Amino acid sequence: MRDTKESRLLLVLLVAIAFALITVDIRGGRNSPVDGARQAAAAVFGPVENGLSSAVDPVGNAVSAIRDSGTRHNRLAALEKENAALKAKLGSDDRNRSRLNQLDKMLKIAGEGQYGIKGAQVIAIGSAQGFSWTVTIDAGANDGIKRDMTVLNGDGLVGRVTTVGPDTSTVLLANDPDFTVGTRMEGSDELGFASGQGDRPLRVELLDGKAEVHKGDRLVTFGSQNDRPFVPGVPVGVVSRVDPSNGGLTRTIYVTPYVGFTKLDIVGVVVEGPKKDPRDTVLPAQPKPVPTPTVTVTVTPSANASDSTGQQH
Repeated sequence: MRDTKESRLLLVLLVAIAFALITVDIRGGRNSPVDGARQAAAAVFGPVENGLSSAVDPVGNAVSAIRDSGTRHNRLAALEKENAALKAKLGSDDRNRSRLNQLDKMLKIAGEGQYGIKGAQVIAIGSAQGFSWTVTIDAGANDGIKRDMTVLNGDGLVGRVTTVGPDTSTVLLANDPDFTVGTRMEGSDELGFASGQGDRPLRVELLDGKAEVHKGDRLVTFGSQNDRPFVPGVPVGVVSRVDPSNGGLTRTIYVTPYVGFTKLDIVGVVVEGPKKDPRDTVLPAQPKPVPTPTVTVTVTPSANASDSTGQQH
C-alpha cells in the first residue's frame, strides 16, 4: 500500500475502531458483545494448536502428564486412568511402543508402592573421564526435584539425585562404586548394604554373618529416615552368588540388579514417599516353575524271551 493521504486516514480509522472494541470488551465483562467472536476463534484455532503441539513430541507430552502424579499417588485408580491417557497420546511406531511399555511398568510400580513420582527422560550420560556411572535427566528444581531423592523406573532402583539445576538433574546410578543403599531380603527381612561394582553384580554385606541366603532370593530397599535418599520397598535385584560363611560379623552376597543401567530412558523421581512401607509388594511376580515332563517306560517282553524254565517260545 502506498503512503497516501487516504491510506493514512484508513490506518487512523482502523486504530480507532480497535480501541473502541477493546473498551467495549472491557466494560462488558462476561456479557461483552465481542465474546462470541472470541469463542468462535478459539473453536477454530484451538484444535489446530493442540494438534501441532501433540504432533511434535507425543512421548514428551506423555512424560509431562505424569510429572504431577505426586498429588494423587495414594490412588492406584487415578494412575491407571493416567496410563490410559498416555496410551492415547503415543504413536504406534516401535520406539514409542517401547517407551509406552516403560511408562506402563513405572506407573505400576508407583501405584503399588504408593510413591509420588515426577516423570523424566534420560538426556545424557556422565563423562567418561569422571569414571562414574551417572545420567542427566530433563527435570530439575523447577519440577520440584531436590537432592537425595530416589530414582526408579519400571524395573526397580535406578539411583539417587546428586545435583539439581533449574531444568535438569544428575543421577548417580546404583551400580556406581560410590553408591550404597540399605537393603532388606524378601521373606527373611535380613538387612544389609549394597554397593555398586560397575558392570558387575552389586556387592551386598549382610549384617548377620550366619544369615541363611540362597541363590534366587530377592532384595528391596530398606528405606532412609524421612525417605531421603531412599524410600522403602523399591526392587533392587536377585541374589546370584553367595560367599561361604566364614564366621565373620557379616556375610557377602552378590546381587544381579533388576535395572539395566546401560539402556535407561524413562525414569521417575520419587518426590513423595509412601504413607507406609510397601514391604515386598512392589517386587515382580515370581516366575512360575516349568513342570518337568515325566516319561513312563513300559517294557514289553520280546518273542524270543525265555520262560521260567529256560525254554524259548
